[in-house]
Amino acid sequence: MTAKDLISTDILPLKASDTGLIAMHWFDEFRVTHLPVISDSQLLGLISEDDVYAAGTFEEPIWNYQLQLQNVSILETRHIYEVMKMFSDYKLTTLPVVDEKGAYLGLITLAGLVEKMAVTAAVNNPGGILVLETNVNDYSMTEVSKIVEESDAKILSLYVSSPADSTRVELTLKLNKIDIQPVIQSFLRYDYTIKASFFESDYFDNLRDRYDLLMTYLNV
Repeated sequence: MTAKDLISTDILPLKASDTGLIAMHWFDEFRVTHLPVISDSQLLGLISEDDVYAAGTFEEPIWNYQLQLQNVSILETRHIYEVMKMFSDYKLTTLPVVDEKGAYLGLITLAGLVEKMAVTAAVNNPGGILVLETNVNDYSMTEVSKIVEESDAKILSLYVSSPADSTRVELTLKLNKIDIQPVIQSFLRYDYTIKASFFESDYFDNLRDRYDLLMTYLNV
């Protein structure tokens, strides 16, 4: 999934000739704190609520404001993981998407990104969650897949994390089975540490609740 696939059509960019008052209205209307500014289809940069407030007036056209994030954009061909990093690094609520010539193609919203990530992580698919830990040098995706499939299950999504300066790696598996006890037993036989396990009844509903709360917060 690339940046182009994540573009939202719900929010239009600001024009450089628009005033700060228009920008503030759109911040409130679309419930974001960043909006792209364009001129003749070229991206000039992002303007934030802070930029408008710092100007001390809402009557000036946007081209008179300093665009603190003017270099923040992402190419249409970049992967969703790079999109996520940009949102995290710059604390954005929207991210402009451009082509190789810098022409503005559209924007990605934080709420839209969360929705896409929910699909990517198979949040809506029924199944159990298993959190494993093992030594970094012992980690093998081939072995993990083999153990799961030998237990008549499939991996829907998998995330790997490792604390800094640690020799351990944590694997979070979303499986297609509600009853994952056979999978747990198989991993124990292979000397994996089971850090946590969640079944449909005690995890899926909770995960959905957390996702719904997040989406509500983003739309406030």
